[in-house]
Amino acid sequence: MEYKKMIVGRRKKIALVAHDNKKSEMIEWAKFNREMLLRHRICGTGTTGKMLEKELGVEIERLQSGPLGGDQQIGAKIADGDIDFLVFFWDPLEPLPHDPDIKALLRMAVVWNIPTACNRSTADFMISSPLMDSDYERIIPDYDEYRKRKLGLSK
Repeated sequence: MEYKKMIVGRRKKIALVAHDNKKSEMIEWAKFNREMLLRHRICGTGTTGKMLEKELGVEIERLQSGPLGGDQQIGAKIADGDIDFLVFFWDPLEPLPHDPDIKALLRMAVVWNIPTACNRSTADFMISSPLMDSDYERIIPDYDEYRKRKLGLSK
């Protein structure tokens, strides 16, 4: 597969998502990293977005609740190049009715090579990276040949 570079600017587009049992951990993490987060554009799903807005005192782009399509909305934003960074505190011990949506979101993050943190330790390492405040050349697969094959346009 061929690859291409996508420039991610200094001001990242960050999606913050947390399952019910992880919301307090997300809020604590976001408050600790408030100054860094405020230098970027933030969106969040449903209740997480509402809680973050209140706790951080800043407007956050709020999407639907995860089970009502918020996870899929973030996945679509990733595919459209509108998310640069995903922090998704999910609960691996809790069965969730929207598990297929969660898997689809994580799949989109991998497909488009989006930095993704699924726990606080990883989120801490990622947000403290010097790359957070600089431009970054993200390598992404060039899916043009794949699209042509699927449309029957390749040789």
